[in-house]
Amino acid sequence: MKYLEKIQGLLPLGYLYLIILGLLKESILFYQLDVNILKYSSITDILISPLADMTSSPILIIVVISVILFFFIIQTIIFRNSHTNWGKKLLGNYKIDNEVDKKGLRKAMIPIFGLLVAIELLALFVGLGIGQGNIIKKRIESQDLKYNYKITSGSGAPADIYLIDINSTYYFYVSKGNKNIIIAPVGNIGTLEVIKKN
Repeated sequence: MKYLEKIQGLLPLGYLYLIILGLLKESILFYQLDVNILKYSSITDILISPLADMTSSPILIIVVISVILFFFIIQTIIFRNSHTNWGKKLLGNYKIDNEVDKKGLRKAMIPIFGLLVAIELLALFVGLGIGQGNIIKKRIESQDLKYNYKITSGSGAPADIYLIDINSTYYFYVSKGNKNIIIAPVGNIGTLEVIKKN
């Protein structure tokens, strides 16, 4: 029960960390496109952004879970082989004599495990922000965008667009033949139609 209470106490901090990572990723991505995303984001967008990022791609979820499992498996292997020479080298000055020490070591390794997961998530979100922003910027400059939506604005004229992102109040997109990013309020957009890939 003590572990459950500790986990419940740490969940808000974990979610706050995810929110900061989501903000960092979005800021890095849009900074490369010369857009200050914080000016166009509501508090709801900020709170939902980490969950939206995590669920936007099944590959991303698989990568996060795989790395967490990898860290957990490595930690378990170190515990089981703490009596071997390489296990002793990895543990450094921490000597294990009996089961009590192993339990103490496990408790000491939990913060290290949490730190490794936090660093992994930081690297993942920052890498996604840099990578996606860089790719979008280059494609806009070279006009090598795959237009994935057809949008109808208030004027009623449909246009092919490359949709960069949507939040609760704005659409961020580039229209065909244009190198400028358009930031359109949600109320100005009539319809958004997915263009099927051939």
